[in-house]
Amino acid sequence: MSNRPPKVPFVNLFLQHQPIQSQIAEAIRKIIQEGDFILGQALAEFETAFAAASGVKYGVGVACGTDAIALGLQACGINPGDEIIIPANTFIATAIAVLQAKAIPILVDCDPETALIDLTAAETAVTSKTKAIIPVHLYGQMVSPRQLLDFAKRHDLIIFEDAAQAHLAEREGYRAGSIGKAAAFSFYPSKNLGSFGDGGMLITNDAQLAEKMRTLRNYGAPSKYLHTEIGTNSRLDNLQAAVLNIKLPYLEKWNRDRADAAEHYNTLLEPLKHKGIVPIANHSSSGHIYHLYVIQITDESSIDRNTLQEKLAQDGIQTGIHYPVPCHLQPAYQNLGNRGDFPRAEALCQQILSLPMYPGLSNTQIEQVVRAIELSLNC
Repeated sequence: MSNRPPKVPFVNLFLQHQPIQSQIAEAIRKIIQEGDFILGQALAEFETAFAAASGVKYGVGVACGTDAIALGLQACGINPGDEIIIPANTFIATAIAVLQAKAIPILVDCDPETALIDLTAAETAVTSKTKAIIPVHLYGQMVSPRQLLDFAKRHDLIIFEDAAQAHLAEREGYRAGSIGKAAAFSFYPSKNLGSFGDGGMLITNDAQLAEKMRTLRNYGAPSKYLHTEIGTNSRLDNLQAAVLNIKLPYLEKWNRDRADAAEHYNTLLEPLKHKGIVPIANHSSSGHIYHLYVIQITDESSIDRNTLQEKLAQDGIQTGIHYPVPCHLQPAYQNLGNRGDFPRAEALCQQILSLPMYPGLSNTQIEQVVRAIELSLNC
């Protein structure tokens, strides 16, 4: 019999779906029975519920988080050639969405402790063409709302939040999506609130913006066969909305479960900080929803990140890297910058490692992960 430890998956969606499986099945059955698949009641209900949970008035469901940004920027009045400030260490979808809106992404470096956008660095990126900033609430932690609002006011910029990893995150009295003119969310299956496929949403307090977004997502048509905007087909379908309606009431508990897991990680990893294992800093207290739990393997470590990841894999522990290559070093997007332009983002991508994190992750599993890290360091 093998003494190999049990596998610790990076994500386990079954644990959250199994207890509500019958509710989800019934919601899907109802959609099928009624034949209400596109722009129907389930979507309207979810748009209202998710917007309210996020502290705003309006939600507009779209096909994915990338479309939520691209169409959202268009709805905000962003024009071709406008410059949009974004962080260098975000998922490439943020940059893609800006380009799809025919705007110009202007990258800035990150804070080395939190991995969030460095607003001090962003000061030097503002030009007469800058029209907006997209703060990415990375790993489940929000960029400081107070600092964002001050920055935007100082430079007369639109705040458009990329909250794809920050469902119901909080900081300084704000919920993710409630700071600026609009915000984009993703409901990719592994998100804190995930659908059974792709999905996204724009949320806003601006009624006219929301109405324009509804037009843009539906071929630019405010009514059937009347096309007043150059839009596209990007709609969150009713089957996904029905699933998300069932899951939304559980989201706060699932977020608390993640926070509890992160606290256990923090306690166990504290003795390893002097050995170069340093969790990404939490400046949001209980408002951090830990979509990901990320550590840095610094120069003080006896092994590098790649070696540690390999050793954990040998112990049956799955990990991830979010993200291994900054936007400007991606082969297709080298026009966004040169190597050395964003040194903190470039250094961070060589050090970060995402550990298993999901609702239902047990203390025993967390202890197993940390023990495997300890053994790897002591090899």
